[in-house]
Amino acid sequence: MYYYKFKVYYDEVEDFVRDIEILANDNFESLHKLLYECIGLKGNEFAAFSICDPKWNKQKEITLMDTSDEDDMEEPEYDESDSFSTKSRLPKFVMKDSLLKNFITDPHQHILYEYDFMNPKIFYLELQKTLQTDSAEGFPRCTFKSMELPVQLNVSNVPNPEDPELEDLDDLEEEEDDLFGDEGFNDDDFGDLNEYSEY
Repeated sequence: MYYYKFKVYYDEVEDFVRDIEILANDNFESLHKLLYECIGLKGNEFAAFSICDPKWNKQKEITLMDTSDEDDMEEPEYDESDSFSTKSRLPKFVMKDSLLKNFITDPHQHILYEYDFMNPKIFYLELQKTLQTDSAEGFPRCTFKSMELPVQLNVSNVPNPEDPELEDLDDLEEEEDDLFGDEGFNDDDFGDLNEYSEY
């Protein structure tokens, strides 16, 4: 049996590299699990592979879930030359049903791995070698790691109770209560105003 040795790159982190090995008769779902484990992703976001030519132009798309139902939904018809059309016309496949050996056609096959479309991360896979093995034990595996993804903490939306600016906001709310009473203000407070009054 044969296995593939891939090198994985991530442009946004200098010197980020992963070397991975996976059996040729394994599927893309296994490759997906191997990648998010060795890269350090949570693995709970939507992901997709794109089989590319040597210039990284996408030729086929392999998604985590079957999106054919979404494609069957009625959509506006676009002219073939319409640059604003976002509908992908690439042949689509599902990871668990797609064996690697059926998609690897180039000795240096290029594959894009796109993870989390809301906060996209794109990894570049390039096939290094196709090698023979007598045993499937230990596959798939990561054989080399360099650099880690930066830790991104979304703390900007979480208020810090010790933030002095929050105290200022509390004071402002108290002043507003003093002006308008405990119930704030309502439309009746402005009933005597006339938009045609002379000032």
